[in-house]
Amino acid sequence: MTHRIGIGYDIHRLEPGSGIVVGGVSIPCEYRVVAHSDGDVLLHALCDALLGAVGAGDIGEHFPDTDETHRGRDSRTFVQAVLALPALKPWRVTNMDSNIIAQVPRLGPYKLPMRQFLAELLFLPLGRIGVKARTNEGLDAVGEKRAIQAQVVVLLEPVR
Repeated sequence: MTHRIGIGYDIHRLEPGSGIVVGGVSIPCEYRVVAHSDGDVLLHALCDALLGAVGAGDIGEHFPDTDETHRGRDSRTFVQAVLALPALKPWRVTNMDSNIIAQVPRLGPYKLPMRQFLAELLFLPLGRIGVKARTNEGLDAVGEKRAIQAQVVVLLEPVR
């Protein structure tokens, strides 16, 4: 078997509130994410990257927002459920890289805790987890502080 690569993306609206969760880390700020679950854009994009790498659909197919059992759900449980799928069993994650695009809040101080959370979640050494934070320089909904988005790429190798 060869390696597999997956890419994931997610975006959520922001509105006035008291904090958001990104990469499993609670970030106090003047915003909240509008979402059915906890709205962790980074973990949602990670789910899509993992699912895409093995041709197993997307997060909306596995965890539809029409299912009330997912309301307010901790997104780490989505990632854990995806990793437990039979389609993922012959594979292991060897690397993850990501971009979080947000005008607000400033994410720099939270990148290391996010990497640590993701390393534990994916059973990887810290050096195989990339988390980068970007702004959109005032452009579009993200730049206007109305949304937050994330992109994730994963590399999978066969379990030996």
